[in-house]
Amino acid sequence: MITMDAEAFSRFLLDWYARQGRKDLPWQKNRTPYRVWVSEIMLQQTQVATVIPYYLKFMRAFPQVEALANADIDDVLHHWSGLGYYARARNLHRAANIVLEQHQGRFPENHEELIALPGIGESTAGAILSLSLGQHHAILDGNVKRVLARMFMVKGWPGKADVLKELWCLSRMLTPAQHVREYNQAIMDLGATLCRRSKPSCMECPMAGMCAAYNAGRVADYPAPRPRKVLPQRSVQMLLVVHPKGWVLMEKRPPIGIWGGLWSFPELTPEDDIGEWSQQNLTCRPSEIRGLPARKHSFSHFHLHIHPRVILLEKPGLQVLDGDSRVWYNLSRIQKRGLAAPVQQLLQELKEELK
Repeated sequence: MITMDAEAFSRFLLDWYARQGRKDLPWQKNRTPYRVWVSEIMLQQTQVATVIPYYLKFMRAFPQVEALANADIDDVLHHWSGLGYYARARNLHRAANIVLEQHQGRFPENHEELIALPGIGESTAGAILSLSLGQHHAILDGNVKRVLARMFMVKGWPGKADVLKELWCLSRMLTPAQHVREYNQAIMDLGATLCRRSKPSCMECPMAGMCAAYNAGRVADYPAPRPRKVLPQRSVQMLLVVHPKGWVLMEKRPPIGIWGGLWSFPELTPEDDIGEWSQQNLTCRPSEIRGLPARKHSFSHFHLHIHPRVILLEKPGLQVLDGDSRVWYNLSRIQKRGLAAPVQQLLQELKEELK
């Protein structure tokens, strides 16, 4: 029975893709494993419309894996700034160096070798090889999980091991022997454009007649949501230390952790005294301290409450710039430094305030 269903499933899906599927995305042109790899990493947890301008800019800067491997990580993070989930960019850079050192600059075309690279899991490896080279591999990204969970009314949250195992089994059984590139693109497109998380377009879906959740009137119940948990709250003072010339002090964050490797502002806890910190770190007291509006930035595992403090200096005595972990950032010049979205926003607000 599943064999017949699988044949019908792929036939309906491929017919729909031939008529309405997306075929002009930037990474669908001049398909190479490298180009598809970059797109797949960018598309993790990010929508196509958001990714396209970042992808085009990134590929202009790093058209080949050698260019990415030889680039400074600051430059890579600069081109990633605003996409979020910055571990993806750090893994891209690490993986490119491994390709250069261990594979003589040739991007692996073997599933096992791909999975061994940082940031590439089973589904991403399958997508890279099927979409770029037409190799036969099943995939299971978020869109595919949603389509299969609804089609077969798979119970449970897809993040659970037993649910994930069931979805992988379905994905492998349904992936046809032929036209795998088109099929994998089609099922991702279906999830992204019709079988959306909210307000799915079931009346336009070519698979509606065989969708168990649709026929049961329970599309909204699948897939089951992630179990809710209360995220912890954290608060920081972000110090926008302003030099008399209008520059602002920035620090490079540790390579691991939140905004790892990006440039940000010095941080204090809400209880820390800014005057004491200034005396210890800047060898001077601020001439003025004023606040900017507080804002909240949410990560996957906690909410960060940011309290920006503008600190004006008259005579900074900055031995702190010894080394390369702190810099005076010139607001009037575009610099190739990775910046998280809240930091970019604060820099823009500060620039407007100092005019």
